[in-house]
Amino acid sequence: MIKLFTKTFSIFFIITCFFDTADAQTIKVAIAANLQPVIKALKNDFKLRTKIDLEVISGSSGNLSAQIRNGAPYDVFLSADSNFPQTLRRDGLAAKAPAVYAQGVLIICSAQNLDLTNWNNLLMTNTIKKIAVGNPAIAPYGKAAQQALTKAGVYSKVNGKMVFGESISQVNTYITTGAVQVGFTTLSLIKDAANKQQLFYRLVNPADYAPIQQSMVLLKRAEKNTAAEKFYQYILSAPAKAIFNAYGYHTQ
Repeated sequence: MIKLFTKTFSIFFIITCFFDTADAQTIKVAIAANLQPVIKALKNDFKLRTKIDLEVISGSSGNLSAQIRNGAPYDVFLSADSNFPQTLRRDGLAAKAPAVYAQGVLIICSAQNLDLTNWNNLLMTNTIKKIAVGNPAIAPYGKAAQQALTKAGVYSKVNGKMVFGESISQVNTYITTGAVQVGFTTLSLIKDAANKQQLFYRLVNPADYAPIQQSMVLLKRAEKNTAAEKFYQYILSAPAKAIFNAYGYHTQ
């Protein structure tokens, strides 16, 4: 009887371990900071479909790219633009060519009820003392804001008011805490259901900045990682696109 119980328990233990291992698949995904509002919905939907979990690391696209170059153990990199993934691919750090998964939308945003209709004129008034912008060198939305400000002819005139964030999440903090009167950020901040704060915003004319082509890449270390490949394909799927659209991104 004891031997039978021991044998039965051993079989149960082996089966349990097998399925636990299968269910415990986790891949490391580095994401641009602007994806913080949407990644939770993507993560939950992907887990529901595949039982694969994500370990998410967030930062500016430039900083994450630098970390990958220095050996950070990420499987997939979701950048806020195409330049960083393309450079990683060119330098032999990617398993396949980058793919565009969404196009970002730039807004000017405030926690104050400001009339942002003619935002370029507003920025030059005494009402606006600080303007939050992502660091254009490492944050694609900061680069887009710089282009829009230049196109409006006010970049040099308001440069002294600018407060640069190392990522778009830092810019969002400046805006939502009232540390600045206005800031340039992503539309997904407004679409985030978790954000209960009333914010006032206006879309920046997309003709005033280069398209924010958000691109991803499967990294070399994940070349034979089927879980990472599944996530890569999922991000390009219709269900993932529907989630991106709900958070204010455009997809094709």
